Amino acid sequence: MNKTAIIYSFNTKKTGKIAELIKVEFDDEKLEPVNAEEITEELFLSFEQLIMGVPTWFDGELPNYWDEFVPALEEMDLKGKKIALFGLGDQKGYPENFLDGVGIMAEILEMQDATLVGFTSTDGYEFENSRAVRGEHFAGLAIDYENQGSMNKERVAAWVRQLKKEFS
Repeated sequence: MNKTAIIYSFNTKKTGKIAELIKVEFDDEKLEPVNAEEITEELFLSFEQLIMGVPTWFDGELPNYWDEFVPALEEMDLKGKKIALFGLGDQKGYPENFLDGVGIMAEILEMQDATLVGFTSTDGYEFENSRAVRGEHFAGLAIDYENQGSMNKERVAAWVRQLKKEFS
């Protein structure tokens, strides 16, 4: 397996818990944790494969730390990079922009020629709108900690099995 980063804010509780589940599911695979609040262009580009934790904040926005890194991302050539996104959202509290953070980040990465992997089905979710939807799939792993927390481990395990295939 190529060098893989798992990038998320070390200061977020729920995204951090999902990142920990992902790391456990990868077993002995080499996942290098990187704090999204301290990411640099050089460090980002040093990985062949990346897993990015992108929660949705407020009314469908990127967290500040990702928003601040967007200008750097928009200047990068990401051709050849495989990137998987996971995000947290609240489909009942914010049904009109569920998982928009993942969708915004996916749009940016796609414009920079990254290869997005890890798409998951929208089945089992109830929401009005999401920028993360591509056909019948989310552009990554969708986690709703508030309303479907009991499904987190199962969803993460299935997603990691999928990523191991898509990253190889």
